[in-house]
Amino acid sequence: MRRGAPASLRGVSMSGGRVPATVITGFLGAGKTTLLRHVLAHAGGRCIAVIVNEFGSIGIDGATLRSCGLANCQDDDIVELANGCLCCTVADDFIPTMERLLDRPDPPEHIVIETSGLALPKPLLKAFHWPALRARVTVDGVIAVIDGRAVADGRFADDPEAVARQRAADPSLDHDNPLAEVFEDQVNAADLLVINKTDLLDDQALLQLRAKLQSANPRAAVLSAREGVVPPSVLLGLGAAAEADLAARPSHHDAEDGAHEHDDFESFVVPIGEIDAPETLVQRMQQTASAHDILRIKGFVAVRDRRLRLEVQAVGSRVRHEFVSGSTQTGLVVIGTRGMDQASIAAALIGLGE
Repeated sequence: MRRGAPASLRGVSMSGGRVPATVITGFLGAGKTTLLRHVLAHAGGRCIAVIVNEFGSIGIDGATLRSCGLANCQDDDIVELANGCLCCTVADDFIPTMERLLDRPDPPEHIVIETSGLALPKPLLKAFHWPALRARVTVDGVIAVIDGRAVADGRFADDPEAVARQRAADPSLDHDNPLAEVFEDQVNAADLLVINKTDLLDDQALLQLRAKLQSANPRAAVLSAREGVVPPSVLLGLGAAAEADLAARPSHHDAEDGAHEHDDFESFVVPIGEIDAPETLVQRMQQTASAHDILRIKGFVAVRDRRLRLEVQAVGSRVRHEFVSGSTQTGLVVIGTRGMDQASIAAALIGLGE
């Protein structure tokens, strides 16, 4: 976000001369970008730079942020790192990107990093100890965004009680579900857990989910949200200095010294031509996601006789869509487990054989 913060705000977010950075993590489709857009829309003139990391060969989330329609949302404030997970490409991508932001004539007052939905936060936190960053940046806080409905349904995480019962019955069992491990690492690293999409949960389910998350990470505060609406004053300024508190943030991959493979997941892009009506595409997405157990579909599509692009976002078979300004991209990114039948999925989304 652009310069011009009131004098009373400048320097308030600095910690010992270091620029604060907030890491926003969370599983695929949890609502990280929606929450980030709300932060930018209510930044109050503060200069906030954003680094967006994508899992996929075209950067849908970067385009989504650039289409926010805010007058002070400038391209050089949003840096997109596509098709590479930050936790795996720290030296090649993240460190140089941070240095470029910090070396600007007008460096940001705050940096927000939105990780890929498949990223492990801890290797990224370790990067703040690198000589190039440790004297210049501090991790103000790690925020994990939770898709309340998906987690309540057990879509992206194992039931901890069920796992405990299985382990008690057979000590040789190991927890080897990569989806659950990614989710749990994100929760364990957080200073603040934001349960998003609470409008899709009843009161009892929300209470149970809050209790489960608080039990998993007693350090973190737990908030409920709809549409990613959380005031920036709550998200920014936590003062956690997370890079100095790594021992309190356990990871399934600690023994691997930050190593992390994405071999269990893959993504591909489906080119989509102009469509006649959103409803037809939404129905195709729902049917295709259910038939092929797809984790995530997102992208932009041109609709006949409409000037604006249609933005579509699917988590499993739940699909949301809206017309947005500023985007000229078209195409759908499909993310799922390795071995997806890409040809059949693409044909179904495009509508071949109907």
